[in-house]
Amino acid sequence: MKSIKIICALLLSFSFVNAQVKLPVAPVFENTYKNGTRNVNGEPGKNYWQNNSRYQIKVDFNPVSRLIAGEVQILYTNNSPDTLNEIWFKLYPNLYKKGTPRKAKLSEADLGDGVAISKMLANGKQTTDFKVDGTNMTVNVPPVLPGKTITFSINYSYVLNKGSHMRTGQVDEGSHFVAYFFPRIAVYDDVDGWNKFPYTGAEEFYNDFDQFNAEIKVPGGYAVWATGDLKNAAEVFQKDVVYKIASAEKNDAVVDVITPQDLTDNKVTQPNEFNVFKFEAKNVTDFVFAVSDHYLWKSSSLVVDPKTKRRTRVDAVFNPKHKDYYEIIDFARKTVEAMSYKFPKWPYPYNHETVFDGLDQMEYPMMVNDNPVNIREDAITLTDHEIFHTMFPFYMGINETKYGWMDEGWATIGEWLISPMIDSTMVDDYGIQPTAASSGGKDDSPIMTLTPDLKGSGSFTNSYPKPGLAYLYVKDYLGDELFTRALHTYIKNWNGKHPMPYDFFNSMNEGSGKNLNWFWKPWFFEGGVLDMAIKSVDKTTSGYTITIENKGIKALPIDLKLSYDDDSTENQHRSIGVWEKGNSTTQIEIKTTKKLRKVVMGDVHTPDKVKSDNSFTVN
Repeated sequence: MKSIKIICALLLSFSFVNAQVKLPVAPVFENTYKNGTRNVNGEPGKNYWQNNSRYQIKVDFNPVSRLIAGEVQILYTNNSPDTLNEIWFKLYPNLYKKGTPRKAKLSEADLGDGVAISKMLANGKQTTDFKVDGTNMTVNVPPVLPGKTITFSINYSYVLNKGSHMRTGQVDEGSHFVAYFFPRIAVYDDVDGWNKFPYTGAEEFYNDFDQFNAEIKVPGGYAVWATGDLKNAAEVFQKDVVYKIASAEKNDAVVDVITPQDLTDNKVTQPNEFNVFKFEAKNVTDFVFAVSDHYLWKSSSLVVDPKTKRRTRVDAVFNPKHKDYYEIIDFARKTVEAMSYKFPKWPYPYNHETVFDGLDQMEYPMMVNDNPVNIREDAITLTDHEIFHTMFPFYMGINETKYGWMDEGWATIGEWLISPMIDSTMVDDYGIQPTAASSGGKDDSPIMTLTPDLKGSGSFTNSYPKPGLAYLYVKDYLGDELFTRALHTYIKNWNGKHPMPYDFFNSMNEGSGKNLNWFWKPWFFEGGVLDMAIKSVDKTTSGYTITIENKGIKALPIDLKLSYDDDSTENQHRSIGVWEKGNSTTQIEIKTTKKLRKVVMGDVHTPDKVKSDNSFTVN
């Protein structure tokens, strides 16, 4: 709530005819319009900039001791108009360092000394002028002028966590998912300057679009999967595995790249004491890798862009004991297909997507760390939810440390829409009941509340179902064609960049040609109960008038099931447009000659706190 009280000073006006509703805009965002880095029409401004880095990473990973010893060389370019006298880094593994403030509950056995930096060079000169504070590190440097670069060379090491698997760590005795494993430069942007939010294990991440070249050294027998393209497959995998990878990249059929027999016969990796896997990833926000000496690998590919015939390879890499994972390749492939052709109807942007059998439910560029589940429907929703994050926050460089709803809400609507495309019998109601129950309560803060400030149930509902419902209702209101046009306007404006909330609102307004502020304001900037009631059902000369009352300020769609005396039924639907004028009641006219017996209101994706007034028996 504290952060929302700040957002009250300045108002943003639009050139739409129906522009009486203004969104409250904080001065920090108003400054971006004055400075020309962002526009009120949702586009990046003529002075928009963002910084970037090139990372050369060499890491030696010992799966037995879990020691990660690495060297990272960074070329950082300051595209900002500011002179930088210090550079902020993120040391995410320090979440497991003793004494680091955290919200995550970690086992004492997993806490250690954190990241040890044995040497740091800045512009080729050794420096000790740096300070580590939890997961943040600041390095004092000679002034880096606008348009100039600085280089770093850092030698470091730490021990990967064995338990307390928080998005990264050991999975079993021969498998590990390794994320956030290198010192990386924090984002410096046109809104806040340096991203100084510490990583507490609760909030997620905010990274620049960078280039990564990584060399990962592991003992023989271990395969490696990672963000980006494997550049030396023939050097690390045996001939038959290399052939099957290439085959999977060209065909729709599922290929068993690593089979149980391959593992038994030691026919997976090259028979060396150590193998070095080399990967390259361009214009991505992060780099992660995973290793295993006993996982199976199923792979397939599909055309994601019919214009260019570009294909995306989809992988499922898993423990053969986990039976649910044998279908994951199908769920993952169908998710990539649905995203490319149905929703958001945008060609999948990367060359591959790997779902790795891990201990979390977490997304990364081109990689997913998903735990096994016992229920097939859960496997579907988990798979499509995490893969959908490819668009948000990875293709769109969202600041999750402040605005988790800008990506989790999209993954939630993606899950709701795509799951029934994979299995038509599914009805996904993820988060609907908690949203209804908590609405108007003590934890029901506005969606625009900064993610670190969320409390209790709001930490979930504000990030996942509430924004997901808002997107769903706007889609229903605009219709698929216009909604897609608006969403594509947002994507075109901001892919590969750093959109903020107003860039989204403004892009959607501009792309749809409609001023949606009447909806954005109560849904994203205000609280309030989610509750509707059937107020009355009145007989008319042509049928019936049904009066619906909205007891809150947020627009909700209306779904009615009408039951007649002849045992026939009829469904009626109204979009959020019935509340566009700010009215608290609306009337639905039903033309019929039949006698109406009962009216029931409700839908699986419409949260309603008090359901006792959602049915009406007609006398």
